[in-house]
Amino acid sequence: MAEAQRGPTGLFGFSIVWFGQLVSMIGTGMTRFALIIWAYQLTGQATALALVGFFSFAPVVLFSPLAGAIVDRVPRKLVMIASDLAAGLSTVALLILHLTGHLQLWHLFATGFFAGAFESFQFPAYSAAISLMMEKRHYTRANAMLGLAEAASGIIAPMLAGGLLLLIGIRGIFTIDIVTFVVAIAALLVVFIPEPVRAEREATQNSLWKDSIFGFRYIFASRSLLGLQLVFFASNLIATFGFTVFAPMILARTANDSLVLGTVQMAFGIGGVVGGAALTAWGGFKRRVHGVLLGMALSSVFGTVVLGLSQSVVVWSIGAFAEMLFLPLINGSNQTIWQAKVPPALQGRVFATRRLIAQISAPIAMLIAGPLADRVFEPLMASESGLSQTLGRMVGNGPGSGMGLMLVIVGVLGAAVGLGGYLFPAVRNAEILLPDHDAGAPPKEPAENPV
Repeated sequence: MAEAQRGPTGLFGFSIVWFGQLVSMIGTGMTRFALIIWAYQLTGQATALALVGFFSFAPVVLFSPLAGAIVDRVPRKLVMIASDLAAGLSTVALLILHLTGHLQLWHLFATGFFAGAFESFQFPAYSAAISLMMEKRHYTRANAMLGLAEAASGIIAPMLAGGLLLLIGIRGIFTIDIVTFVVAIAALLVVFIPEPVRAEREATQNSLWKDSIFGFRYIFASRSLLGLQLVFFASNLIATFGFTVFAPMILARTANDSLVLGTVQMAFGIGGVVGGAALTAWGGFKRRVHGVLLGMALSSVFGTVVLGLSQSVVVWSIGAFAEMLFLPLINGSNQTIWQAKVPPALQGRVFATRRLIAQISAPIAMLIAGPLADRVFEPLMASESGLSQTLGRMVGNGPGSGMGLMLVIVGVLGAAVGLGGYLFPAVRNAEILLPDHDAGAPPKEPAENPV
């Protein structure tokens, strides 16, 4: 007998989960904004912020294969709740440390690593849940809604954090964040998230070790899937250099003006909201790969390059808006391709590995970007050399100009990666070469040889 439905599902059920995640993202964004200000005021270095990002993000990538295997074995709703709960406990720990006067920079590393380890379960669980909660024709809109929530939090969180820091301090920000995690978990508790057909799930499972490497075998067996992931590998490697130095560049160029940083971060959020709303209404290109590759190129040129060239809050805000405007198109289009091509019973393992391949380059970039800014690009632009004077006509010569130059380089290379994807038939024709998972063939082990 089929399992009785115990709560809302479909688009309505997903909307409840979406609202809970929106509230949670606002709280998380407020905490991250407050910690950026706290850490930079403490150290005055881009390297410190880069290390905070590294310890938060590295476990998300490294634990992904194991997380994917577990997601395909246990109820996905339980995994999603555990992930949100771990993030909330990390904030509780930071609040206690600050209340007792013991908060130090290394505590951000430790709590970030703990939360990141559990966050590695979140992406494959949420992605696979979308595939089971609603019809395929709603995939792009559902993914766009998630992008819209992330972008909306990018508007609200800096605005609230910038104002509330003066009123309630960082402790109050932590408290608000904890409350938002409770809301997110409550939203998950009331909905019904279907699970894959038991026979299909059991037929595709092996030992935990084999399931941990299953995603690699599946992706490497397809030139198209592997090609898409290598494009994201290169794009994330390059883009992370820019994201890592963005906040310290703004703070360096404005004498630690948190209001300016918050204003520009709000522009990121507004761009993401507009882009997510447009994608939700439009549905994206019929050929999703155009959304991926063109979106990367447009975001890099009109967003990242403009951010690096600018020295005013108005132009920074325009560049931030443009960069995030195209992000929902990139991620929503890519996510839809994978949800349509990979059978739901395999998605936890495959999506986790997909995330590792695409994003393993990001922690590497985080480790390099901070020292590169502090020891190479900033000293270069502060020198009296002819090269610094020439480059200064483009990005200026004051504090933060070296990081501005890094952003310009990142933008040019990012556009080259997006347009370069069209050179490879396996990438530009991925949707034609790969059949949809519901086209009739049952889920199975990947072939030993690439297709």
